Amino acid sequence: MTTVQPRHQTLEALAETGFAVLRPFAGKIDPSEWESLTYLDWQSGGDTNFAVLASANGDDDPRGFWEHGKPDKDGVWTKNAERAPGLCDWVRSVGSPYGRVRVIKLQPSTDLASVTDRYLHQDDNNRLNPEGAGWVVRAWLNLTDNPDSYMVLREDRDDPSTERHIPLPAGAQFVVDTERLWHAVYHVGDAPRYAMITSFESGPTLKAWMDASAAS
Repeated sequence: MTTVQPRHQTLEALAETGFAVLRPFAGKIDPSEWESLTYLDWQSGGDTNFAVLASANGDDDPRGFWEHGKPDKDGVWTKNAERAPGLCDWVRSVGSPYGRVRVIKLQPSTDLASVTDRYLHQDDNNRLNPEGAGWVVRAWLNLTDNPDSYMVLREDRDDPSTERHIPLPAGAQFVVDTERLWHAVYHVGDAPRYAMITSFESGPTLKAWMDASAAS
């Protein structure tokens, strides 16, 4: 069930660890959907580019929704979305209100120490989010098959004992409270990793999707 904290509605499934790993996505999405998108040079957690599928106003704008005076919800599809119907269907299938939707293109990491020393970060998902509303978290759908790569999560940025890893094979699905956890991806390989990142509002609908998609 959802819980109500003094300021925002949160999910009990994320209360203990701040993240939840779900069953892999069983559907198929044509790689041409993310390969054909228009990517912007926007750095976050490594050598990255982003393709914007939903933004605050439908423009090809990777900035936070607060730059437009609104919380990270009520996203508006961009022209990129027209090229990616399968990705957009995945977002809609969750059923929860969504905000920023982007595909990340991450180049291979140089080494793990660089990731943990330089790129671990927290997100700012709930600026302007009114009290009593659902806490905004982020969900990932890994698009390429990167079984040797993983998301690094820490409760304390400078304490490796708080570190947890999420593997990133094709279809990996997980939800992270990225305003609570420090995070970055250690990507191994010789080709870019692609994944879709979506901001969702916590509440009964997101809970129901997570319950239905829970790992066995």
